[in-house]
Amino acid sequence: MILSRYERMIARRYMLPGRGERFIVLIAGFSLVAVMLGVAALVIVMSVMNGFRAELFDKIVGVNGHAVIQGIGGRLDDWQRVVAQARATPGVTSAVPLIEQPLMTSYNGRVEAVLVRGMRVSDIRSNATINRRVVTGSLSRLTAGSGNIAIGARLAESLGADIGSEISLISPQGQTTPFGTVPRIVSYRVAAVFEIGVYDYDKAYVVMPMADAQQLLMMGGSVGMVEVQTRDADRVGPILEPLRRQVAGDAVVSDWRQMNAQLFEALAVERVVMFTVLAIIILVAAFNIASSLIMLVRAKTRDIAILRTMGATRGAMIRIFMTVGTTIGVLGCLAGLVLGLVALFFRQGVVNAVQFVSGQNLWDPSIRFLTELPSKTDPVEVVVIVIMTLTMTFLATLYPAFKAASTDPVQVLRYD
Repeated sequence: MILSRYERMIARRYMLPGRGERFIVLIAGFSLVAVMLGVAALVIVMSVMNGFRAELFDKIVGVNGHAVIQGIGGRLDDWQRVVAQARATPGVTSAVPLIEQPLMTSYNGRVEAVLVRGMRVSDIRSNATINRRVVTGSLSRLTAGSGNIAIGARLAESLGADIGSEISLISPQGQTTPFGTVPRIVSYRVAAVFEIGVYDYDKAYVVMPMADAQQLLMMGGSVGMVEVQTRDADRVGPILEPLRRQVAGDAVVSDWRQMNAQLFEALAVERVVMFTVLAIIILVAAFNIASSLIMLVRAKTRDIAILRTMGATRGAMIRIFMTVGTTIGVLGCLAGLVLGLVALFFRQGVVNAVQFVSGQNLWDPSIRFLTELPSKTDPVEVVVIVIMTLTMTFLATLYPAFKAASTDPVQVLRYD
């Protein structure tokens, strides 16, 4: 929309406060603030939701893989063949055998439920999710037969254990006696403490070499499952379909969507609901812009009539008032983007400050899954938010602009 020099001058004059027009300017200011807050809220909430999903996905998949091939009955005796078949499947990047078994642990009279995870030593050291998250100790001390293990940070806090502590793992699969099965209790030394960032994992995981896990659980040379990584997590189903047919009858293939379906579906629904609810703020701001422009047209009726008698066209009136409303929307949108990005940059500090002032724990890891507030801004979503905001504010200017253009100068100036 190209404006002439006098149209720009008049539009600029109408956006500045004049005598008897401060109330109109105040309403326009409220409209600008509403647009700013709506855009900022959308950017912040959508970025946090994206970050939440991305962090959960990276950490869940980083620990559990894109899919697992689980033996029927919890055992895979011929796991070497399954691993070879998985690695030969197009689209599969890795296949790692492992053991996962829920057990109990005790230390200094404290008892906690844990999830023992047995992995080959080479796989433990090459797992980036665990390696990058070691808080104290070293994973290099985890070797077969050493009696060393690594535990999650939250589990270490619950037990009061630290590096060098001897904790006991209790397995119900023990020796059978005339009086029943005696639980198997074996002591292990804590060699490393890691913090993945997902509360449930940090609270329960105990990582040990595969050979030690097989001995503890009396599994011989068997494993429990094979963890699979693919080139494309979103196409994990089609990629593993041939493998699913090959292992049918001996094992079951479950991908990350099936294992975490409820969680990720809930996040997807929440994203849509939050976007819709927060978009209403921008819609309300657009109505405020429309109301302020209608009031401005009413206040400037005589000026419009004079301009029309001096040769101003209806198109010029439309462009002037559309420029005024659109400018409010653009300024509010830019201010909202800046506010949203600044708030995201200092998001954890803001949460900590609010927690300190209110005395409430706003981000409890046991409820939120993650230990810190995540964020991941999607440029495409930001563009969509900007386009939606500008479209709403542009549409809000149409009625007031056409109302101004339809002013009849003869009727207005007849008795002046």
